Amino acid sequence: MNTPGRIVLIRHGQTDWNLEERFQGATDVPLNDAGREEARVVGRHLAAEAAGWDVLVSSPLGRAVETARIIGGVLGLEPAATYDELVERSFGPHEGSRLAGLEGAARERVLAGGEPADAVARRGLAALRRIRDDHPGRDVLVVAHGSLIRLTVSELNGEAHPRVRNCEVVPVRSEALDATRLRDDVSESTAP
Repeated sequence: MNTPGRIVLIRHGQTDWNLEERFQGATDVPLNDAGREEARVVGRHLAAEAAGWDVLVSSPLGRAVETARIIGGVLGLEPAATYDELVERSFGPHEGSRLAGLEGAARERVLAGGEPADAVARRGLAALRRIRDDHPGRDVLVVAHGSLIRLTVSELNGEAHPRVRNCEVVPVRSEALDATRLRDDVSESTAP
C-alpha cells in the first residue's frame, strides 16, 4: 500500500513591507534580516523533528525562494521547483498601500480591488494537488504566502483559518485535499 506523503505549508520570512504593514501581494519584495533569521529558526525546528523531509518547493517570488533556500540549507535540501500557482494574492493598484488604520468598508474596498478570495483558494488547491502528484508519497515542504495559505487552508478545512504569521508552519491534511477534490468533481458534474 502506498503511504501518502505529508505536505506542510510555510509562510515566507519577514520583509520590510510586512514590518510596515503594507499590502505586498504579487509585488516581489525581498526578505529583511529578521526574515532571514526566522527562516533559519524554522529550518532548525524542522530539522529537529524525528521524521525527515524529502522535497522543498516554493512560490517563484523572491521572498519565498530565499526563505526556501535558507530552510533548505539547514535541512540539507535543494529547492526542487517553484510553482506559479503559489504566488501571493494580487492586490492590484493597492500593493504597497498601508494596512494600518484600514478598517471596515475601507479595508473591504481594498480587498475587493484585488484577486477574488475564491480564485486564490482554487489556485492554492490546484498547486497542492499538482505538488502531491509531482511528488507522490514524499514529505514536502511548501514555502508560500500568508493570504494564499490562509485562503487555501480555509477552503480545505471548511472553516476560516486565522492569519498566518511569517515562517509559520501549517500542516495540510491530505484527506481534506482529497475531500475538496471530490466536492469539486461533484460541482463540475452538476454544473449546467
